[in-house]
Amino acid sequence: MCGIVGYAGPVQPSGRPLDVVLEGLRRLEYRGYDSAGVALTVPGQTVVSSAKKSGKLVNLVDELAAHPLPEAVAGIGHTRWATHGGPTDVNAHPHVVDGGRLAVIHNGIVENFAALKEELAAEGVTFLSQTDTEVAAHLLARTFREVGDLTVAMTVVARRLEGTFTLLAVHADDPATVVGARHDSPLVVGLGDGENFLGSDVAAFVSHTTEALELGQDQVVTITATSVDVVDFDGEPAQAKRFSVDWDAAAAEKGGFESFMDKEIHDQPQAVGDTLLGRTDVDGRLILDDLKIDEAVLRSVDKIVVIACGTAAYAGHVAKYAIEHWCRIPVEVELAHEFRYRDPVVNEKTLVVAITQSGETMDTLMAVRHAREQGAKVISIVNTNGSTIPRESDAVLYTHAGPEIAVASTKAFLSQITAAYVLGLYLAQLRGNKFPDEIALLMDELRDMPRKIQTVIERGEYVRSTARSMKDASSVLFLGRHVGFPVAMEGALKLKELAYIHAEGFAAGELKHGPIALIDEGQPVFVVVPSPRGRDSLHSKVVSNIQEIRARGARTLVIAEDGDDSVKAFADEIFWIPQVPTLMQPLLATVPLQIFAMALATAKGLDVDQPRNLAKSVTVE
Repeated sequence: MCGIVGYAGPVQPSGRPLDVVLEGLRRLEYRGYDSAGVALTVPGQTVVSSAKKSGKLVNLVDELAAHPLPEAVAGIGHTRWATHGGPTDVNAHPHVVDGGRLAVIHNGIVENFAALKEELAAEGVTFLSQTDTEVAAHLLARTFREVGDLTVAMTVVARRLEGTFTLLAVHADDPATVVGARHDSPLVVGLGDGENFLGSDVAAFVSHTTEALELGQDQVVTITATSVDVVDFDGEPAQAKRFSVDWDAAAAEKGGFESFMDKEIHDQPQAVGDTLLGRTDVDGRLILDDLKIDEAVLRSVDKIVVIACGTAAYAGHVAKYAIEHWCRIPVEVELAHEFRYRDPVVNEKTLVVAITQSGETMDTLMAVRHAREQGAKVISIVNTNGSTIPRESDAVLYTHAGPEIAVASTKAFLSQITAAYVLGLYLAQLRGNKFPDEIALLMDELRDMPRKIQTVIERGEYVRSTARSMKDASSVLFLGRHVGFPVAMEGALKLKELAYIHAEGFAAGELKHGPIALIDEGQPVFVVVPSPRGRDSLHSKVVSNIQEIRARGARTLVIAEDGDDSVKAFADEIFWIPQVPTLMQPLLATVPLQIFAMALATAKGLDVDQPRNLAKSVTVE
């Protein structure tokens, strides 16, 4: 979780270090907003200057307005999602130690902090906070006093820490320098002109530069205004891969919408369209972004396992229906945090597909590593270039959705489904399950989806008004069958995340096996109705489900295809979507559920971009 920013600029002190750090924190606040803080270094000053406040970033901004910090040459900043210790001023980062000379910020969890704390306490160190980060800060301060070099000290400390961490540090004795270290936690370098940057992801500095470096695992980076040096944890020179960011700062702004989530819902047609760009070669055959798996290996695959968490897992459930249908390969969908702990049956004939928006989800990363240890090949579906999971995978399919700032995922979900469909069709092409003209037809249908998603968005006001009328609802149920089942689960998740009310998604066929007991007078129930042009029996069974719950007093909110008149008699509200093939329906049916959850939460006066207790990127297990 946690957002981290670092900046090193010209030797003449100015307000730019603070401006850059605060702007970066604003862009990274989606990663955590329990507290925020900054530390600045000034030549000739014997201590770092710092400020930190619990709560959202605006609290820190107010604090800085009341108590300004001096102009500086370098700085670090942190926005926190609390792990060790509650969200208080004292537990906020940076942790300033050694008489105010050293400041440290941290993302992750130091698992051996208790032993290290005991060691330091025995030496007379006094701790002010409840955090594991303060332990790392004191350890770094002690080591710096011994070696006299911040980079060397960081390599020594990094070798002693266990768990997951990104650390940034500045020291008053070396004010022009920022040093960072990463182990199983994200950190990227921004390459500027006479200035350099560090960030949890490129959003931290994309308004200043689009040139960046991917730091590898177990590396320490030292930046000044004119240099970037990378070493491994043993202090040996190391390489970092350079890349260009393919979106600009404007993509991370609200663009006139009331919330980032609203903007990102409206971004979905373009996000799906961009995910489909460049997927065919001159002969019309499908290609992947970065394939490092021999085609013969992919032809021999006898099982696919999708690993993901949260919304990404529901994208995997949707993909399961399509890939099994097109490729005739069995597909399992596993929650990444359960995968490696249950001794899964995985071998060299298993293809693992890891789905993650950030590319840094710790549970998914650990599952990827476990799968590769068992001999499986891994293809990742990821939105964030330069992140860890694609670097540790055998192949990657980027979604090209642009930055997703709102914590509740929207455009990432549709883009993940789209990318998974491209992967499924690629495998069908490679294995000969589909003829080229069949694949071309399916790709044409996918390319037409942005236009139809836009149609659903334009019909959204009726969904919003319905949601506003239900702001006092305490529970909402969701039903679906086939690909509509994971859509129902995703709809329930969105409502739980944003409105903080009970919501559950069920397979409609399970209704009579227990969940129908929840239906009483006025109970709102969303029903995702399959296309009547697909499997007729499936459609009629879901219509029967609507009748069953309506007879027991439910308020039925139905998502149905244009022209499906059979649902009119049993629906209290109907949200119409354009006609599409069955497997394409999730790309449309999800959108009204996103809009509904956002509008209901807004009507309750809640922050839809930053729901309580959540962070965008879960980088700890």
